[in-house]
Formats: sequence, C-alpha cells, structure tokens
Amino acid sequence: QVQLVESGGGLVQPGGSLRLSCAASGFTFNSYWMYWVRQAPGKGLEWVSYIHTGRGSTIYADSVKDRFAVSSDNAKNTLYLQMNSLKPEDTAVYYCNAKVYTSYWGNYWGQGTQVTVSS
Repeated sequence: QVQLVESGGGLVQPGGSLRLSCAASGFTFNSYWMYWVRQAPGKGLEWVSYIHTGRGSTIYADSVKDRFAVSSDNAKNTLYLQMNSLKPEDTAVYYCNAKVYTSYWGNYWGQGTQVTVSS
C-alpha cells in the first residue's frame, strides 16, 4: 500500500534551517507530482511547494520562494524540503502529499511533522 512518512521537523530559531524528508513506498515514485503542504495553528491547509519527481519541475508559494527548496532522490524514493531563513510564520505541521495511481487514483498524505520557529 502507499505510504508517506515525514521526518525532520523540530524547534529552530528564526533565521535557522531545517530539512524535511518524506519517505515514500507502494508506488512508482518517479512519475508524479508530489507536494509539501502545511497547516499553521488555527489556519487551513496551505500548499508550500511541489515537484514532478520524473521531470524535476518545481513550483513554490510566494511566501517561501527563495527560502525553501524542494527536491527528490528517486533512488531512495524520498522527497525533501530544505527550509532556510525560517520565520515564525513558517511554524506549522508540514505534510507530504501525492495523488498516485495504483489500481485506482488515490490522494495520500503523510502523518505530518511539526516545525516550530521561535526564539
């Protein structure tokens, strides 16, 4: 079955960096758009960035452009989000998301990883 497992969150000071990982299994990793989505306390879901794991095309939300970088390692079936120059407003639970086809199209989410930016 499809699984997405995030890791790498934590507490970091403003201006610091973190790298999130999303280990994927159960589907052909190098063929889909994969997304990072976040949810800040008391707010709705906000997409942050996405990448086509086959083509390498990337898209970023304006709020994170030039600070975050999404990448994938197809040999490891892992999605990454390098987050630099972190701000308190980046505090959120970060989720990995993908819509993939196995025997049907499914919309899959990881369990999320908490990122807290605070001094």
